Amino acid sequence: MVESIDAWWERRQRSKGAAVPYAVGTYREAWSTFPMLIRQYHPEFNRGITLTQIPPAADVYLTWQCESGHVFVATPEEQRSRPGRVRRRSAWCPECSLDARGGPRVRPLPLDPRPVESRPLDAAPFERRPTSATLDPGSAPRQTSTPRPATGGRPSPAPRPASSGRQTPTPQHERTPKRPSPFARPAPDAPARAARIRPTPDAARPHVAPAAEAPEPRRRERGEPFRSPHAPRTASAAEADLRRRLAERLDLDLDAHNAIWVAQDFHGRREVWPDIVLADLRVAIEYDTVGRFGLEHVGPREQSDRWKDRVLRQCGWEVIRIRTGALRPLGPHDLVAPAITATLIDRLLDELALVRGPLFVAAYLR
Repeated sequence: MVESIDAWWERRQRSKGAAVPYAVGTYREAWSTFPMLIRQYHPEFNRGITLTQIPPAADVYLTWQCESGHVFVATPEEQRSRPGRVRRRSAWCPECSLDARGGPRVRPLPLDPRPVESRPLDAAPFERRPTSATLDPGSAPRQTSTPRPATGGRPSPAPRPASSGRQTPTPQHERTPKRPSPFARPAPDAPARAARIRPTPDAARPHVAPAAEAPEPRRRERGEPFRSPHAPRTASAAEADLRRRLAERLDLDLDAHNAIWVAQDFHGRREVWPDIVLADLRVAIEYDTVGRFGLEHVGPREQSDRWKDRVLRQCGWEVIRIRTGALRPLGPHDLVAPAITATLIDRLLDELALVRGPLFVAAYLR
């Protein structure tokens, strides 16, 4: 059951038997991968309790404030799973998300110009209708001008008189032609008319080459690297720098493949798109960062990264993730680094030698 911050803190004090059940900094590492939530949380709104004193799985309502000034209430689990598939800064705030999607807005009714004393209690709300011109109370209604003759000198047709109960037959030239019924029988002379139509001789017909049959796509094997037109391009300058530094140290074509065929569906496709594919070593390299707005590789996207690694390992591939910033390693061979440097490339080559063997990796060194 979700509790308020006061009730939750008092209950933890009784269960722990201490005035401060969680010291400051206890859950610093768990919250370090969510820099946007660190900026949205303010201790003055939550009884002076810091975010590092609250477990990420606690069922407690916390007060948050986004960068636009919207104040809202949400649990830690709701905030950690809020980005979803949206890659905007507004994804961290429900009010900003509603504004970005163009949500429904209540349109206020126009004010009633009548004074309150003369307005009945059960009067309907006043709706101001736009008019082309406003009439004075004592002025006579405006007269409609007579219709001008149409271009060409012909006068416009006179209006038809009102019907007196009988319908006037429509002239023959104004009737709409009826669509032929599919169940109608053909005319008796239809075969004779069809026989008089001479078919075009074969010599006069234009020669059309038969359409070539498209070759059937080759069925790929599980774990086969290939180049996919659907794979995204390099997302950041740091990733391009990592690719360039690896190409200088390894005698491999890093641009030959950008996808791997897997045995099961991954987000609706049978292909996975690593950042860098080392086909000869059967190693996929990923460069992970939280991104500009702190949305990448956190929350549900971290679970997607774990799923991606499992799918690749089932096909005989190994994954090495370079985790920057406050992102923690996910696999046994992941590396944590602040930036792309020469030292990081040396560590990456050592990890490749640990995965595939030093003699095998040394054969591809420049």
